[in-house]
Amino acid sequence: MAELAGVTVRTLHHYDEIGLVRPSARSAAGYRAYAAADVERLREVLAYRRLGFGLREIADLVDDPATDAVAHLRRLRGLLLEQRDRAAAMVAAIDSELEARAMGITTPPEEQLKVFGAQLYDAIGSAYPATRRTEPRIAARVWEALGDARTVLNVGAGTGSYEPQDREVTAVEPSAVMRAQRPAGAAPCVAAAAENLPFEDGAFDAAMAFSTVHHWQDPLAGLREMRRVARRVVVFTYDASEPGWRDRFWLARDYLPEFAGLMAGWPSLADLAEAVGGRAEPVLVPWDCADGFFEAYWRRPEAYLDEHVRRAVSVWTRVGPQAEQRAVRLLADDLDSGRWAERNRDLVAMDAAELGLRLIVA
Repeated sequence: MAELAGVTVRTLHHYDEIGLVRPSARSAAGYRAYAAADVERLREVLAYRRLGFGLREIADLVDDPATDAVAHLRRLRGLLLEQRDRAAAMVAAIDSELEARAMGITTPPEEQLKVFGAQLYDAIGSAYPATRRTEPRIAARVWEALGDARTVLNVGAGTGSYEPQDREVTAVEPSAVMRAQRPAGAAPCVAAAAENLPFEDGAFDAAMAFSTVHHWQDPLAGLREMRRVARRVVVFTYDASEPGWRDRFWLARDYLPEFAGLMAGWPSLADLAEAVGGRAEPVLVPWDCADGFFEAYWRRPEAYLDEHVRRAVSVWTRVGPQAEQRAVRLLADDLDSGRWAERNRDLVAMDAAELGLRLIVA
């Protein structure tokens, strides 16, 4: 088996020990015996591994009861095609620059970086299955806001979290990595950007967007597009306009001041609401929030030391590795010394926190 799979025997032993790929039987002499189903599982594990997934993420993927062998193959095919297309684009760009330099032409800096500036969700998307799940208490708020809508457009849909199961949903997602991870049976997904939705005016009863607006090239244009194609709009977003917003969350305030820079130039909450003609409502984050977004672990600080948690949150990718490593180091020191507990002792008694998350309803 090791020879066929191109891995070491030690790797197979490790997969067995952690429960990732356990052989169905053992011989009388104690050798591991792999059945056809074991081979299929190992194939999936190795494929995800070579695509850059961590072992914990792979375990969540291959153990997903809603995903069969065919769904895994389709997902892997999508991820590999995306990888191939990106490599081909990079090769073409390099060839073009080599030709230009041969003629004494220097490519402008923005063009040099353009092809390597992958969509943010393509960079973080592979980590989503490990920690990003629907938080039922927040989902209830979103679904209630959809009212009596029967047809729903989910813009920036990602892997499909928060899509209501009792309505006819159409998803829009520009990242092929995210689209490839949508589970079997998920709503049909269109490759498009929020700013240019390929639908007629009033095509849907409602349009929703969950924790995605901050990644759009033009948030206000995207929101106006949602308003154009739907009679009701529901948007889960973040308010970075009220006084003192930088001090709401201890992680950004004490360890990651770069977070404020990410929000520079971000439209005010009033502008976001005006773009759809709606009102904004606060959304509290429960202490045991199931969805691992940036603020989710406000009462569980140790979680931010986990690489898997950070990789599924775009903030860490956007601030860069130096800021991330510094923040993690300082937080670890403060947890060990008790400084974090002393500084945030009031949080222990709170069941939910107001951290600037808002639901815009129009």
